[in-house]
Amino acid sequence: MTHANRIRVLNPVGEVKPHVLAAPALPSDLRGKTIGFLDNTKANFDRLVADMGGLLRERFGVKAVVLRRKANAATPAAKEILEELAKACDVVFAGSAD
Repeated sequence: MTHANRIRVLNPVGEVKPHVLAAPALPSDLRGKTIGFLDNTKANFDRLVADMGGLLRERFGVKAVVLRRKANAATPAAKEILEELAKACDVVFAGSAD
């Protein structure tokens, strides 16, 4: 048998290996914690966070609220922003609004 009589079929489906990310558990109590918000630059998010920050302080005893803003909604946050939030905050919320 010669190779000329064979057909080679290639499978275009790639192998996807799952990326496992271990996230720490959320704190059971927010009292005394620093909460971060990552603004993705959509309209009105600053207003939403201002109200939420006040409520978190009044109702849940949050110590501080940190707000950082991405360059735009279409790109990931800069590494420096993520590192700062990770160091300064106990919990971080990524958000958007319109």
